Amino acid sequence: MNRLTATGAPSDATVERRLTGVAVVVVAVWMLLLTRLFYLQVVQGDVYRVSAERNSVRTQRVDAPRGVISDRNGDVLVGSRPSFDVLIVPHETEDVSTTLSRIAGLTGRDYDTMLASYGDPRGRSRFQPQRVAHDLDRDALARVESRLWALGGVLTQVTPVRGYRYGESAAHLVGWLGEVSPDQLARKEFQSYRRGDIIGVGGIEKLLDPDLRGRPGGRNLLVDAHGRELQMLSSVDPEPGRNVVLTIDHRLQEAAEAALDKEDKSGAVVALDPRNGEVLALVSRPAFDPNEFAVGIDPEAWRELTTDPERPLMNRALQGQYPPGSTYKVVTAIGGLEEKLKSARSDVDCVGSFKFGRRTYRCWRPGGHGVVDLHTAIVQSCDVFFYRLGLDLGVDKLAYYARSLGLGARTGIELSGEMSGLVPTAEWKERRDGTPWVEGDTVSLSIGQGMNLWTPLQLATAYAAIVNGGTRYRPHVLLRIEEPDGRVVHKTEPEVLGELPVSPQTLAVVRAGLVGVVQEPHGTGSVMKNLPGGVIAGGKTGTAQVVGMPAGARPGGEVEHEDKDHAWFVTFVPADAPRLVVSVLVEHGGHGGSAAAPIAREVVTRFLTDEAELYAGNRP
Repeated sequence: MNRLTATGAPSDATVERRLTGVAVVVVAVWMLLLTRLFYLQVVQGDVYRVSAERNSVRTQRVDAPRGVISDRNGDVLVGSRPSFDVLIVPHETEDVSTTLSRIAGLTGRDYDTMLASYGDPRGRSRFQPQRVAHDLDRDALARVESRLWALGGVLTQVTPVRGYRYGESAAHLVGWLGEVSPDQLARKEFQSYRRGDIIGVGGIEKLLDPDLRGRPGGRNLLVDAHGRELQMLSSVDPEPGRNVVLTIDHRLQEAAEAALDKEDKSGAVVALDPRNGEVLALVSRPAFDPNEFAVGIDPEAWRELTTDPERPLMNRALQGQYPPGSTYKVVTAIGGLEEKLKSARSDVDCVGSFKFGRRTYRCWRPGGHGVVDLHTAIVQSCDVFFYRLGLDLGVDKLAYYARSLGLGARTGIELSGEMSGLVPTAEWKERRDGTPWVEGDTVSLSIGQGMNLWTPLQLATAYAAIVNGGTRYRPHVLLRIEEPDGRVVHKTEPEVLGELPVSPQTLAVVRAGLVGVVQEPHGTGSVMKNLPGGVIAGGKTGTAQVVGMPAGARPGGEVEHEDKDHAWFVTFVPADAPRLVVSVLVEHGGHGGSAAAPIAREVVTRFLTDEAELYAGNRP
C-alpha cells in the first residue's frame, strides 16, 4: 500500500505513529531524569547536602608568632621569620599518594617524609589541613602554586618559624623547639596543644613556652569543589606571644664563647653579678645550632647529635660535674679559720710532699713552696698546707662548710636539667660503698680531689657569696616578661637564699688571699694582672685530676687527652667591690692558670671595656 498521498506527503496514520514514538522517547527521558533526581534529592539528599556544606567552607588555622627573646640590652637573640608551607586537606583529596608524589616532584622533598608528616588523620582531623612540606624556598613555592588547580585539597600557607639570630651562640640557654609528642598530648597540661604543634624542648623556649607561644588565629574560607579559595568569610587574628628579656649580656656571651673556642676543647663559662645573682653569660661547648630544629631536624642530623661522644646537647655549665681541684681550697681555709684551728694560723714547711701513713701525697710543685702560712698557701696553691689543715678539720666539717656555700646542691636556676654535684661525707661513703671513711680520703678531699663534684655554675655562685660579703643569691637568667606592646607582666627580683655562717674577718682573710693569687709574686693567677683601667682582680686556679687516670702517670709525663686534668679558674672584679664573677672550666685542659685563666681574662676585659664605653656614652 502506498503510504503517500497523491501530493507525496505522509499519510495521517504515518504522522500519528511518528508522533507517538517521539512522545514515548520524551516520556522515557523525563522518567529517567525524574528517577535520577529523586535518587539524588531524596535517597542521597542528606549525604550530598552534608558533603556540599563541608566542601564549601574551610576553616584554616593561622599560627601565632612566638615571642622575641632578647638580651638585657635589647639585642634580639631569637625572633621569627616567614616559612612557606604546603598543606593537604584530607577530605578534599581523592588520592593522597598521587598528590604527595606530585608535591614531591614539584618541591624536591622526600615522599616518605611527607607521608609521615601527613600521618593518618581521622575524624575531625580529616577536615583540618595537614602540613606535609615546611619551609620551602620561593622557587618551589611558585611551582606548587602554579599547579594548585590540578592538586585538589592542596593549599599553601605562610607561617612564622623560629629564627635563632646567632646560631650556636647561647644555644643551651635559649633552647630549641620540637613537635609536641603523643605522650605530651595525653597529659592535662597540654590540653591546649594539638598534633603537629611546635613546643619548646630546652632552655628558655621550654621554660617559658606558655608565654612565648601566643594564641593562634583562624580563617573561614569559601572554596569551590576543587578546594580553590573563593572568598574569605571571617577571620580571627593570631595573638603574638609575650617577649622575654634575659639577664644575659650577649657581647659578654660572645666574648666568652670566642675565648673558649680558641682552646678547641669542651668546657663551660659562667659569668654573673655577685650583687644580685644575675647571670651575664652562660656558655657550654661544644654546642649546636637551634635553627636546625626550627623547621624539623633531619633524622640523620639528630642521630649525630645524640650519639656524638662530645655530647653537644649537654649544658656543661649546669649539668657537667667535675672535681673542683684547688678552687676547693677556699672551703678548707674557711673551715680552718671558723673552727679556730691552730693549723690555720701556723706556718708549714712544704718540701714538695706530705707523708701520711704508708702513702706519700705530692704537692703540685715538686720542689715544694718552703715555709708558708695560710695567705701564701692560697696565693701559691700549696697542697701540703691544705693536706694538713684538712686532716685537722675532718671530712664532716669540710662537708658542712662546702654545703654552706651551696655546693653539692642545685642552685635553683630556672633552667631544667641542673645537676646537684656531690659533697661527700663519712655517712655517704658508708651507705654507698659499705666501707668506712679513712683519713686518706680526707687528704685528697681537702685540695678538691677525690669524690668532690661541682658544676661551673655552683663554683660561680659559691665564690660570689665569698666576695660579696657572705650573701647567697639564687642565680637567674630571666630579667622580665613583656606583652608585645611593652607592658611588663613579670620582673625577676633578686632572691636571697641565705647568709654564710662565716664571720666577716674570715671572708676578708680568704678574699685577700684570692687577690694575692693574681697580684703577688708566684701567684698562680698572674694572667689576670694589668687589666684595662688598672682594675685589680682576684681569683683562684684549679687543676682537677681526672678519675681513673693511669697509675704512675703523675707527676709529669705524656698522657692521652681523655686522661689530662680538667682546668679551672674563677675570678672576680673589681677586687674591692666585685661586680663580676667568672667561672671557667676546660675539660682536659691541663693547668688552670694556663688553660682556663686566659679565657677568664678575655671575658673580664670585654666586661670592663663595655662598662667603660657605657659610662662614656659610646655604647648603645
